[in-house]
Formats: sequence, C-alpha cells, structure tokens
Amino acid sequence: MDFEERDMTHMNQFLSNVLVEGKAGQRMQKIIFDIIFQHIQDMVFVMKVEKGPLFRYLFINEAGMQKANLSLEVIGKTFQEVLPMNRASMLQQKYEKILKVNGVVKFDDHFFYNGQYEVYGETILTPIYSDVNEISFVVGVTRDVTERTLENKKIARNEQRYHSIVDNNLDAIFMINPLGKILEANPAAVMLTGYSEKQMTSRSIYDLIHDADLDKIKGLIEKTCSGYSLETLDCRVTHSKGQQLIVHIKTAPIVIHGEIDGLFVILKDLSEQAKNMELIKYMAFHDQLTGLYNRRTLLEHLNAHIYSPVKNSQEFALISIDLDRFKHLNDTLGHLAGDEILKGVASRLSQLQNNQCYVYRIGGDEFNILLLNTTRKAAGIFVSKVFTLFSQSFYFNSQEYFISPSIGISMYPLDGRDAEMLIKNADEALFRVKERGKAHYQFYRTDMNSVFTNVVTLETQLRKAIEKGELCLFYQPQVNVRNGEVKSCEALLRWKNKDLGYIPPSVFIPLAEDTGLIISIGYWVIEQACSQLKRWNDQGYLDIRVAINISPKQFQQPNLVPFIEWAMEKYQIAPASLEIEITEGAMRDTNETIPILIKLKKLGISIAVDDFGTGYSSLSYLKQFPIDGLKIDQSFIKDILTDAKDAAITTTIIHLGKSLGLEVIAEGVENQLQKDVLLAAGCHKIQGYYYSRPIPADELESQVFMSHHSK
Repeated sequence: MDFEERDMTHMNQFLSNVLVEGKAGQRMQKIIFDIIFQHIQDMVFVMKVEKGPLFRYLFINEAGMQKANLSLEVIGKTFQEVLPMNRASMLQQKYEKILKVNGVVKFDDHFFYNGQYEVYGETILTPIYSDVNEISFVVGVTRDVTERTLENKKIARNEQRYHSIVDNNLDAIFMINPLGKILEANPAAVMLTGYSEKQMTSRSIYDLIHDADLDKIKGLIEKTCSGYSLETLDCRVTHSKGQQLIVHIKTAPIVIHGEIDGLFVILKDLSEQAKNMELIKYMAFHDQLTGLYNRRTLLEHLNAHIYSPVKNSQEFALISIDLDRFKHLNDTLGHLAGDEILKGVASRLSQLQNNQCYVYRIGGDEFNILLLNTTRKAAGIFVSKVFTLFSQSFYFNSQEYFISPSIGISMYPLDGRDAEMLIKNADEALFRVKERGKAHYQFYRTDMNSVFTNVVTLETQLRKAIEKGELCLFYQPQVNVRNGEVKSCEALLRWKNKDLGYIPPSVFIPLAEDTGLIISIGYWVIEQACSQLKRWNDQGYLDIRVAINISPKQFQQPNLVPFIEWAMEKYQIAPASLEIEITEGAMRDTNETIPILIKLKKLGISIAVDDFGTGYSSLSYLKQFPIDGLKIDQSFIKDILTDAKDAAITTTIIHLGKSLGLEVIAEGVENQLQKDVLLAAGCHKIQGYYYSRPIPADELESQVFMSHHSK
C-alpha cells in the first residue's frame, strides 16, 4: 500500500472515530466528507504528524486547494516540499507550537492567491490524538477574512486621515454631544482657549462662550441637532486667562447610521483680523495726525442729521476754522513744529466735544466743528468760547507762539440743505474773514457768492485746454526699494495756461470733477500714456509700466474698458504695460465696480488702490476685488519718523498687502530715513521727491531709463 492509500485510510479511520459505526455512520461520514471537501468556504487542511517533527498534507478541501493554489499532488508532501521557503518556515513554526502547547493554536494568516491576489485569514489549528494520547493529526481551518480586513484597514486609514485633518487644522475643532458637553478637542482648540484637552472635556462648550452670545450659540447648536450645518460671525470666546477673543463659528452634525450622534464646533480666531479691521476703520474715519474725525466722517455726520426723519427739522451750525499765519509759522519752524502746534490746537478744540459738538480736522490747518441743536445766537456764543481757547500761547521746544483762528459759520437749513453746500458756504464765510483782517468770525450771507466768480473763468479755460494743447503728462518714477530699479512710473496730469501759467492739480482736478470735464480729460490721459508707451517701446524700453489715475466718475463710464482696449490696440502695447489706479471711493458700489475690474483684469491690466487708508477703507473689498497693489498715502509717510501711529499704520498696510500677495508702493518719500524705514518694513517700491519729482517724458528717459539700461 503506497503513502496516499495508507494515509487516506488513516483519514477515513479518523473520521470513523467521530461517527457512528454501521451503514448510517458510513453515509454520515460520506456526507460530512462531502461537505468539508466541496461546500465549506473555509480552507481545511488535515496534516499528519511525523517525527522531526514533519507535517504532511493528508487532506485539503476544495476551498483550500483553490485559495492556497494547491493540488492533489501535494498530498503526502511536507510544507518544505510544497511551499516557498518563507511561508513553509512560518507554517512549520505554527504547527510545531501545537506540539509544545498540546492544545489549540490560533494565528492570523496572510498569503497571495495565485501569486497576485492578497488573502488574509484567521487560522485555528486543532490537535487529533491517537490511542496513546499523542498528537497524530492536526486539523487547520483557515477562514478568509480578506474583505473584512481590508475594510478595517480602510476604516483605520480613514480614521487616521480624519485625525490628521482635525489634529493639524489651524482652526479650533470641538466634538460635543447634543447637550453641549465637550467630548474631544484638537490642539488648535487648546491653543485658542488656553485649556488642556483634559480640562476641556470636563466642560461644556457654553462655558467658553461670552454671556452676551450664549443665546445665539444655543440656538445655533439646537438647529444643528436638527441636521443643519450653520455658521455665525462675531461671537466672543473667553480665554482661560480671561481675555475675549472674536471668533467665527461653524457647526456641523455628526451623523452615524442616519442618527445625529453629536456635533462638530469649529472656531476660527478672528481677533487679529478684527484688530486690523478696527485699525483700518479708525484710519478711514480719523485724521492720522491729530486723532480727530476727518472730512469723510464730517460728511457722514452731516448727512445723518440732514436726512434723518427725526433730526432734519433741527437747526445746527457748521463752523469752519482756519489758523492765521500758520503757513508762515510752518515754513519758518519746519513741519515738525507745525505738526506739534496742530496737535495742540486739536487737543484744545477736543475740550469742546460732547454729544452735541463734534470736532474734525479737514486737512492742513483747517478744522470744522459741527454744533447740533443750536441757534444762530447760540452759535455766536459758542464761537466766543473757541476764541478763548486760543488766548493762551502754544509751546514748542520751550518757545512760545501765539495762534489766532479765523472762523466762518453756515446754518442749517438756512444756508444749505445738503452737506456740500453747508461746507462751501462756511468756507465762503471764512474767506471773507480772511479778507477783512483775520482773527474774527463771520456768518454766511448770500451775497458772498461773488467771491467765486473766478471759478467760472477757470472752468472756461479748462474746457479749451485739450484743444489748445495746454495739458501734458509728467511722469514720476516708482523705485524698487531693494535694488533701485525703475521699471514703472505714474502718469500725472499738468496744465499750463498761457495767461495763468501752471495751475496746480489741487485746483483744476476738483473743478474737472465737479463739472464732469474729468471724463474727457481722463480719456485724453489714457491715450497719451499709451502713445508714450509706444514711443518707449520703439526705443527699446520694453519692460516699462505706466500707472494711470482713473477718477470715480470716469470709472463709472460704460465705455471705459472698451476705450482702454482700443487705445492698447491702436498703439500696440502689452496689457502688462498699463496699471489702473483707482481710489477707495470708487469701490463703494461693488455691483458696478467688480464687473469693471474683472474686465480690466481679463485684458491683462494691473489694478492698484491709490491713497490707501484715506478713503473707504475696508478689508472686504481687498477680498472681493481683483487688486494687484496698494499705494500708501503720503500723509502716512510724512510723519513716519516722528509719529508712532503713522509708523504703525504704514507697517500694518505693508504687512497686510504682502500677506494678500499685493505690491505695496509708498508715496511722498522725501528722505533717506523714510526710505530706510520702508525698506525694513518690506515695502516693495517708493515714489516721491527723495528720488524724483514728476518730470516730462524726455527727462525721464535721459535721467532714469538710460541710466538704468546702461548698468
């Protein structure tokens, strides 16, 4: 009898030992044998134990042969004769273990089906004893748990991904139950609140919320428990050390098998953003030198009282103040002394401020006071108090100086029913005071309009300026702070009238705005700049960019973008050669502004915000609009060396611009020390008299472009 016949006999004897003898037992034996061999999906291996120890295959069911890639030819052979060395060695160790422990052995199995399909198994080795109580056979049953194992691995990977996202998230993430108890918190939550994770898991999320915001957050969480993902802005969270943090809160339900098991609460710290927004808001509404309200705030306050249905019947006074001989003092002593005296004036005027009296610095040595709920007689008495404030001298560097004010007054509604008219008429009254010897006050009278008859003449001349060839463009270089390169400049409009000579832009630009002439002048500027770029390109200056100022009125014109596109095509200049500068005021109406800016960006033109920080300053438009650069207004640069606030504001704008990927240009740079401060702060470019005044195109070529291209 050969090995296979002999051991199959042993196998039959093995089965017979566990079955009832007789024909019924034989049938049962056949049925069990058939089930094991044909139908059980688990892999079944019966191994004969020999001295060595050696383990020979005695029986393999159908599932075992298929999944282990074995055939009947292996019956009677050992692991070492059938399997690869590594697998044979592993199985040999497991089967030897059953001899050592003299009992059942369990282990996890792992192999490849047909050499390519990965199979995971759970194996149980059961000993079969002989009559003399020795292990004669070992029955190995391996259950295929591949699908379950791979699914568990997938779940484990997903859990690790989840933990990686949560643990490394910069936002604070809390997992809470529907009652608000904190179950888990990520490291960012620890940083935000100052509590350890252990300390937080003994608290409710409501313990962290400021009392004033509790109802809002409770409503948010209750609604999230109904299956909604929600968010809210400007909620306050209390740090462990007591300070209040402004956060943005998002909530999301945790759904397990269709049931809400808890919630995620995500907190984004907006404290720094809030500080920046407060700073920019302050910059927008306050004069940077004195801290008083600025012109924008004056206009808003005037409009609020003029158009309020409750207040529009109340009489009030607008008082315009100008300091006598201040220009002479400023020119004699220097701007530093002048600024200190302006601060002193602001400090004294602020003593009058209350809920019925507001003080503003409009610019230079011009101040305004809005006196509410007053009469003409009461306004006159109030102005006497203003003169009293100037009765005492001012001091600078231990020197004594006396300053007197000239004051003009307009009354609402008698002298104007809108803000601009009230301001204009108060200024007209002030002008008459200046004419008549200064240091007193004057109420507005209707016959004062004759003072401004020269404006009509100026308007007539301005209307003819283009056809007479009196307008021209000067160019001011924009210098790279780090390497001194000049690859961009700003086009600035100049007007030289044959009778009046050079007329300052501060005079004719506002007139052009008021009369609507700025639109036709603006188109002339665009074409002239494109024409000049074409000439520079033909001379080999191919990488020059020219910035053009676009007034708010022109920016609203529907044919602005088509005209710019036409000018670029006419003169064959690259879109990257042009930069459009718009003021913050042009951005108020986002519905009109955004489409225009998007069209300009599609043309490939750069967009910069001019005089940043002096107008409608808001972080929201920096986010919404496709802006490439910020220009810091010269009013901040002027006092950057002596005024800590100006220095802080300038540095903040530079850091803000850089963090948003915007180019930052500082205007009005006049000396090396200012440049050094800007360089240290990381400003990209400077523009100002330190490097060059605005100059004609031919001077720019000879003094700047040629010198740089020759290097």
